[in-house]
Amino acid sequence: MHGWVPGIIQAVAVTVLLVAIGWRSPRWRTVWLPLSILVGVATAAWARWYLDSQGLAGDPAPRSLSIWVGLTGVAVGVVILGWRRGRWWRRGVSIAAVPLCLLCAALALNQWVGYFPTVQTAWNQLTAGPLPDETDAATVVAMRQSGTIPETGKVVQVDIDDAQSHFKHRRELVYLPPAWFATNPALRLPTVMMIGGEFNTPADWLRAGNAVKTIDEFAAAHKGNAPVFVFVDSGGAFNNDTECVNGNRGNAADHLTKDVIPFMVSQYGVSSNPANWAVVGWSMGGTCAVDLTVMHPELFSTFEDIAGDLTPNSGTKAQTVARLFNGNPDAWAQFDPSTVIKRHGPYTGVAGWFAVNGAQQQPRMRLVANPGSARSNSQTVAANTLCGLSSAHSISCAVVTQTGKHDWPFAARAFASALPWLAGQIGTPGVPRIPFPPSAPPPPSPSRQLQAARK
Repeated sequence: MHGWVPGIIQAVAVTVLLVAIGWRSPRWRTVWLPLSILVGVATAAWARWYLDSQGLAGDPAPRSLSIWVGLTGVAVGVVILGWRRGRWWRRGVSIAAVPLCLLCAALALNQWVGYFPTVQTAWNQLTAGPLPDETDAATVVAMRQSGTIPETGKVVQVDIDDAQSHFKHRRELVYLPPAWFATNPALRLPTVMMIGGEFNTPADWLRAGNAVKTIDEFAAAHKGNAPVFVFVDSGGAFNNDTECVNGNRGNAADHLTKDVIPFMVSQYGVSSNPANWAVVGWSMGGTCAVDLTVMHPELFSTFEDIAGDLTPNSGTKAQTVARLFNGNPDAWAQFDPSTVIKRHGPYTGVAGWFAVNGAQQQPRMRLVANPGSARSNSQTVAANTLCGLSSAHSISCAVVTQTGKHDWPFAARAFASALPWLAGQIGTPGVPRIPFPPSAPPPPSPSRQLQAARK
């Protein structure tokens, strides 16, 4: 994301594109080159329109992304329009300019969302390299039966049955802390459900979110004690935006509540008590974390919403109702956290941590984030609104601000900051309960926040 890699690649791409364009003939300079530039402008404009029309962007995209998308269009135009009269070497350079510009567009996108913090992370993801602490289920069973307690936790891939939800999903992941191996049968440990953003894989939290390293360090500081973590698949496919609801795109909510929880209880012997279950989500997943908890206090008692939105959405409210709920506003309301909280009334034993980025705010994209239902709602307004409403209905909560952009590195830091509170809140053995950070301001009154949201 930072350092010399993006700059070097961009410099090479610009150089190659300029060589591909060349000076050539007067007709090239007055006719074909302007047409190539027009292709680039049209490509950039189409990309921005597409982001807006599909609900993929809340605020305008970064200028660098538009520039590189446009330059990719220029490169394509140079190849097509300059091919006939171009020399063999210039044709080769022209072809090379296209993937280089496309790579720069991808780098600009990645600098925006932070999906691949490092080259190694990108390589592991693209080549399906091993995950941190990954092992197989047979090894895990053998270790527990032999009384072998690992120094770090272990990650296993699991196939969770979809008999209840009929939601077709990918393989999911479970993190087992050292404490899980200490007894046979295992302790009834608490569990945290981890949900990523839109356009995700279940492994995103482990690769881009650095979750395994964070949990391992926490467990090492608490004599091997930590919750069990299950990294779920909320989409079923990389580009399937379900918003964790039951709707046109699948019964994602049923999968998370009716498939995952029973599987974890039966397969890994975790506690089934809602006091021992939490949900953590980033961006779209943050909205899911709030939604699942307030809809199912009989299943979850704690959530961390990292830069989530005011409500599940896939664009404007009208677009969301059409895309997710087949045009049924009543179905949308059943998954709207504010509506759910008001209908439920006072809660008992439920707590939530809202993490938002403060300084260095940047435009954000739905690759990891959803725009608010009014599109002008920021994550901070959404967090304050929901926390204020939650407080009025006996849900203990705080809005915690940290510096950073709306990207995966921020999500990783926010998760690490909240983990001590989260683990204590759900009753992790050997982990004391701690209060919210003293820096967290008390939420404003619900009425004031709702007025702010409408503006």
